[in-house]
Amino acid sequence: MIGRDGIAALVVFAASAALFAATLGLPDSPFVPIGPGFYPRIVLGITASLALALFVSDIAVHRRGRVVQQPERRNYRRVALFFVTFGVYVAALPLLGFRIATFLFVAGAQVVLDPPRDRRRWLVLLVIALVTAGLTYFVFERYLSVLLPRGRWTAF
Repeated sequence: MIGRDGIAALVVFAASAALFAATLGLPDSPFVPIGPGFYPRIVLGITASLALALFVSDIAVHRRGRVVQQPERRNYRRVALFFVTFGVYVAALPLLGFRIATFLFVAGAQVVLDPPRDRRRWLVLLVIALVTAGLTYFVFERYLSVLLPRGRWTAF
């Protein structure tokens, strides 16, 4: 018997495998040594592997009989706040630019999903937001040469 996690894992695995197979038909570029399917294959391979691990974990949990039925606590307010945060991020991108908007989005998303309770957690939140925005900028703008939005208000 499998649970909801196992079913979700199978769906994600099937979608990842189908998309991975679709990348095999992409033509190689004569201008660059890495073709257009290289990075999608990495992401889809990791996604498929994690989905398979979740499926195996779900099977193991159900086989041992350690499934604890707890009433689901749904937090629609938090979901709505997250969507609002994402919408503000999308609206802020052309105004503030990728680096500032992404920093604010990552920090805001963390506050919405798990509000920090002390100074140390606020510091961790800010460091995660800074590293995420900086690392994403570095990988896409500098390494992959993908132009990211500059802000009209900041030119940054």
